[in-house]
Amino acid sequence: MNIANMTRTEKLSMMEALWDDLSRDPAGIASPEWHEQALNEAERAVADNQAGFVSWDAAKKTLRNNNS
Repeated sequence: MNIANMTRTEKLSMMEALWDDLSRDPAGIASPEWHEQALNEAERAVADNQAGFVSWDAAKKTLRNNNS
């Protein structure tokens, strides 16, 4: 199947299947160095009250609104 001919739903289903397969062996997936740096920066921002948390539902709503 050509990816260009797949529907959005089919593409998302394929991504989920790939992620499920890849996540069976988390030790085989190394995080890049930038990811640790980003996490450390986020922790510092929260500790300094420069960032906070929102619920997953609120985050999804914001992302959906920004992409429409």
